[in-house]
Amino acid sequence: MIPIVLAGLAVLLAWVAPGLMARRTGFRRAPRAALVAWQAVSVAGILSALAVAPAALPLLGGDEATARVELLATAALLSGAVLARLLWTGHDVGTRLRRVRARERELVDIVGRRDADAGDGRFRVLENPMPTAYCIPGRGSRVVLSQGVLDALPRDQLDAVVAHEHAHLRGRHDLLLEFFSVVHEAVPGPLRSEAALSEVRLLVEALADRAAARRAGEVATARALVALAESRTPLSALGAGTTAPVRLRLLADGPAPPALSTTAYVYATLAVLLPVALLALAWA
Repeated sequence: MIPIVLAGLAVLLAWVAPGLMARRTGFRRAPRAALVAWQAVSVAGILSALAVAPAALPLLGGDEATARVELLATAALLSGAVLARLLWTGHDVGTRLRRVRARERELVDIVGRRDADAGDGRFRVLENPMPTAYCIPGRGSRVVLSQGVLDALPRDQLDAVVAHEHAHLRGRHDLLLEFFSVVHEAVPGPLRSEAALSEVRLLVEALADRAAARRAGEVATARALVALAESRTPLSALGAGTTAPVRLRLLADGPAPPALSTTAYVYATLAVLLPVALLALAWA
């Protein structure tokens, strides 16, 4: 029965697929395509769960009308619960992140100083000898650098760090991570994959590294990552130093072959089309 298949597919995409994808580390070389695939699987899982009730509607009527109505009621309850859970989790995660980021932004505005060389007013420098760099995304975004990073890094490496943070802000990577955080927290605890969420965060950082390498070169970007490898950033921020060892290997590996990106995009397309096709089949 198609509604049951859709329910099983939702569990498969929310539980099994993320764990398997997190182990396919080869796709890290194509971070943009890999992130599209991750988004597609998450969207497909949501669509599968929401499509259970609509797929059960054509089963109404016939000789077993009572049983079919019970099936429809169960399917509608499942789809409604998924939708309600997503809406509530989205509100909770979004509100929490914006509150924390606003508090962090106020703090760096108080204790940090403006960078006289930066014309957009978003840069703040903290009097901290430890090399640290991160950005606070959202309304009134900030790029935060420590005095330690300004003292330790030459111009080309500093350009790489700033390009990395600008890539986060320009690409609104915070919204991408927020989407995955919502999906992660909306899934029941036993079905969550911490490895999947960590993999997405790594891919976002690798994507910003590519932007930094285009701006300042791969060597300068790699050296900046080494300098920032031990840095610590607020949980709500996006920092250049996180997961540095893995990202260094990705920079050394160079761009991914076109076939790798193509495979990820095809996988993403098939993942989204599958629940749509099953729903269409239910009404055929």
